[in-house]
Amino acid sequence: YESHSLCIISTKPHFTANGSDSKKLRVEDSMDSPPSRVIHIRKLPNEVSETEVIALGLPFGKVTNILMLKGKNQAFLELGTEEAAVTMVNYYTAVTPQVRNVPVFIQYSNHKELKTDSALNQRAQAVLQAVSAVQEGGSPSSDTARDGVLTPAPSPVLRIIIDNMFYPVTLDVLQQIFSKFGTVMKIITFTKNNQFQALLQFSDPVNAQQAKLSLDGQNIYNSCCTLRIDFSKLVNLNVKYNNDKSRDYTRPELPAGDGQPPVDPAMAAALSKDSTSLLGTPSGMVTSYSSAGALPSSLGAISPLSAAAAAAAAAGRVALSGHSGGSGVLLASNLNDEMVTPQSLFTLFGVYGDVQRVKILYNKKDSALIQMADGNQAQLAMSHLNGQKMYGKIIRVTLSKHQTVQLPREGLDDQGLTKDFANSPLHRFKKPGSKNFQNIFPPSATLHLSNIPEDVTEEDLRLLFSNSGGTVKAFKFFQDRKMSLLQMSTVEEAIQALIDLHNYDMGGGHRLRVSFSKSTI
Repeated sequence: YESHSLCIISTKPHFTANGSDSKKLRVEDSMDSPPSRVIHIRKLPNEVSETEVIALGLPFGKVTNILMLKGKNQAFLELGTEEAAVTMVNYYTAVTPQVRNVPVFIQYSNHKELKTDSALNQRAQAVLQAVSAVQEGGSPSSDTARDGVLTPAPSPVLRIIIDNMFYPVTLDVLQQIFSKFGTVMKIITFTKNNQFQALLQFSDPVNAQQAKLSLDGQNIYNSCCTLRIDFSKLVNLNVKYNNDKSRDYTRPELPAGDGQPPVDPAMAAALSKDSTSLLGTPSGMVTSYSSAGALPSSLGAISPLSAAAAAAAAAGRVALSGHSGGSGVLLASNLNDEMVTPQSLFTLFGVYGDVQRVKILYNKKDSALIQMADGNQAQLAMSHLNGQKMYGKIIRVTLSKHQTVQLPREGLDDQGLTKDFANSPLHRFKKPGSKNFQNIFPPSATLHLSNIPEDVTEEDLRLLFSNSGGTVKAFKFFQDRKMSLLQMSTVEEAIQALIDLHNYDMGGGHRLRVSFSKSTI
């Protein structure tokens, strides 16, 4: 490291002098170093700005220091807490971080804090002060504003345009993503010039500024539904109806007004004058929230990443710290009513939280209510499973208006459609702060197997998993042979195999444990 810039005791070097990786270094190395609130970022594109690097860390908490090593295409980012850094690294192991459409590598640094020589790191410090001022509600200094880094937020209302909209983006998805940055008060969605647009009002312009800085240019789903964000000229939204087009979260008593335009005429006139400068290419950071390795082979076969992976990261962060919020009941619909059982839903949804009860609806057997342990686990499950394929059908997962799932009255036979799993031994997250929360990944074709008995061979496992109705494409034992990776040919086959074989009795008291993996073989 350049000793004049970074005066910390250096341990093992991560890179050679020209900034290229040593051949053995892989993304997994992020887990080899112990957690630190300093994050080491490598393979940054040339001419990357400090703001773009800071934006990688901003959704996860306060950024307290930055050191750019531009000659090496690297940077160090210090977060306010180790917990924020852990959440950031866990999130970016499931979702490939990109800056200007270039994948970058993120791992824990060996340093516990950054001590930088501010005289030699002046520009980076100025940008950081500007971002901190915005985070804390102040206004950045005129110098940084003049450099085009940040100016005070003109409005708490953001105007959002969604490009490449191959999948519908609902008002709920927008609320999930943006509420990570502050309280979302109102949202209005509309179509203008054949483009889906939204106006979203935060309680504070500072939150709007943070959301714009972090989300402008990011994708909601795999390589599509790109957010283009600017400030609206409006400073307050007047919402008349709460329905799927508009909502005022501060006034739940508003009528649904189905079929009515959500905006009054005066507001519509203001909308038409609102800025449309977003239609060009954004100059800011472009970071895709798409799952590593899950890009579609063609647009015709696009597979949506779990709705709003960004929201999943936020939910995962809250779940890690053990807070709960909102109703924990989900409504799953478009299920294959000939195949689905309470047990299969318990196993799949149990990857993302502890399922308490499942009820397949008596009069509509392609739908089910699933009660999770709390609202955050429900958000996690919804964001990862909505749009996935189960038993040949693309399932829809939304939050239910029910607060709990009712059990059938004593003595009433409901044909086994309702099941109570509250005391199941198979809950993955019973222990507070369980490390399983750090291993939550979107459904993927590669499965992680553990608890494998010593005498079980690769052939045994290949046969077992091909019998679940799919094709095993690849297999790799870990060194101790108690764990392995096994790759099916599609995500749908992997979902099926997980449902069939998680907790499978391998003999000798060994129950096979199956999870989705972030890796490919």
